[in-house]
Amino acid sequence: MSPRTQPFPSDLLQNTTLFIWLSSFIPQGVTRATNLLTILALTAFPVFPADRRILISIAGRKILLLEDGHVLKVYDIAAGKPSTPSPQGEFRIVNRIAKPAWYASGKVAPPGPRNPLGTRWLGLSAPGYGIHGTNSPGSIGKAASHGRVRMRNRDVEELFQLVEVGDAVEPRGPGAPWPR
Repeated sequence: MSPRTQPFPSDLLQNTTLFIWLSSFIPQGVTRATNLLTILALTAFPVFPADRRILISIAGRKILLLEDGHVLKVYDIAAGKPSTPSPQGEFRIVNRIAKPAWYASGKVAPPGPRNPLGTRWLGLSAPGYGIHGTNSPGSIGKAASHGRVRMRNRDVEELFQLVEVGDAVEPRGPGAPWPR
């Protein structure tokens, strides 16, 4: 079950139409008590997706993972250097790659400890940009990347499990407003 969901509102059980709809999932010939218990069990499963997004403080070099406006996790990052800044704006995660290969200037670094992307890649809707691990953990906390967002491998592995394609990613620079 995905941690990205929230419980079904119990007050909706008062709605007769909902009760009839839920009853349609119950096999014929069961008792009324079993029927009610089954409906209650069905409503215990989360059905509404939660609002999950990533806020990136470029100047503060932090990622905040939020769900329904609440901070779930905070991670340290490395952001873009002044000569190759990280993009700002509103983006989406467009792909998730475990054990990515790195391609640049005709060179290829296969997955492994020498790969500059580390162990995970979360590609953004800004072409060529993403959130990834690193083979240089000493760069975390600095403006050291080519505009992409670097994380410690253990942190990006955890984040990778918590986000999905389509989740919002909002990198913000100094002075940009933060949601309340």
